[in-house]
Amino acid sequence: MNKKKRKHHAHPILIIGAGRGGSALLEMFLDDRLVEVVAVADPDPAAPGLKLAMAHGIPVYADAVTALRACEHFPDCIVYNLTHDDTVADEVNRVFGRKNTISGLEAKLFWQMVTNMKRVKAELEKSQSQLLAIIRHVMDGIIMISATGEILGFNPAAEKIFGYTQQEILGKNVSLLMPEPYKSEHDSYLQRYILTGVAGEQGILGIPSREVEAVKKNGKHFPMELSVSEMPLKDERYFVGVFRDITERKLTEQKIEHLAHHDYLTGLPNRALLLDRLKQAISLAKRGDRKTAVLFLDLDSFKQVNDTLGHQTGDLLLQEAASRLKNVVRSSDTVARAGGDEFIFVLNDVGSHENASLAAKNIIAALSEPFALAGKTCRVGGSIGISIFPDDALDSGMLLIQADEAMYAAKRNGKNSYKFYRDISG
Repeated sequence: MNKKKRKHHAHPILIIGAGRGGSALLEMFLDDRLVEVVAVADPDPAAPGLKLAMAHGIPVYADAVTALRACEHFPDCIVYNLTHDDTVADEVNRVFGRKNTISGLEAKLFWQMVTNMKRVKAELEKSQSQLLAIIRHVMDGIIMISATGEILGFNPAAEKIFGYTQQEILGKNVSLLMPEPYKSEHDSYLQRYILTGVAGEQGILGIPSREVEAVKKNGKHFPMELSVSEMPLKDERYFVGVFRDITERKLTEQKIEHLAHHDYLTGLPNRALLLDRLKQAISLAKRGDRKTAVLFLDLDSFKQVNDTLGHQTGDLLLQEAASRLKNVVRSSDTVARAGGDEFIFVLNDVGSHENASLAAKNIIAALSEPFALAGKTCRVGGSIGISIFPDDALDSGMLLIQADEAMYAAKRNGKNSYKFYRDISG
């Protein structure tokens, strides 16, 4: 049989009975530096404890008497008798005495304790393995930092999101992942929280989740949803952040927001956004004692283009017309598609009727150039009605009605022209 090198200053142990209990006991002692199993005995050559002992170079014996005699030169040897054989117990007591022997109910209790400890250890190891697997494979990024902001943990999802490897980021301050001004303020904020327990208005501690801006390794800023929890451990305080990159979500939200307030075909503000802009313009005009003009445009001959060249060409015409109309007005003004081939303009601080008239002429001129659409050329014009705040009306709804009426008057007057509401109201 093989003999392994003895541990220094380790207490010798002899195990008699290498069944389930003896094997569990041996497994526990193998990890203990203060004790050393010097021999294991069992008459069953298939006993699991014997196999484990041989794998670790521990002497094994087929009977207890031989094992006891082999260990007589260890006077301080402790014998764990896990058998129910009274003759074995008597021989153990004869060689080493009762003070060095653990047997009977005492051995059974010890075996149960060892078995329970082994089970608990296995369960803890399983839980730890499951937790590590979750951390490794979870889609959310996880960062663990110390009370000084030093990064202690960085899971694979965090590596993917930020572009840093664990080797690059561990030990660095977490402010490396923040843009200014949060980068410079982070350490003082964290220390203030540790001293006072108060998170502060701009903090994320104690909040289920918050949208913040972060910085990737390549310097690119991106929106991130973050929640941070404090994790006291012994006498130390740690913080764990769970986060996700919400760039795609923010882009989707922006698209939805845009579609809610803009025309899907031309990208111009829709009627809902127009009404909001018009109310704001009127409010500003009231405070500044200024004028706001509303121009209602209907394309002339658009129905003929739609009927002869098809709806696809008609859509292209509307898109090109919208592009021209945006370039006619100032950036402070608004042009919206009201529906069909109708467009509405809100001109802020128009000053006079002459300025509104000049804007209408510019719109008609922009539409007079021929449209080249998918290899086809067509022409349209425009009829425009104009109402003025506060000269014609004091509220947005009435101004739109008046501009619409003036537009129909312009159509009746021969199209490709404009009319003021005051000129048709009598």
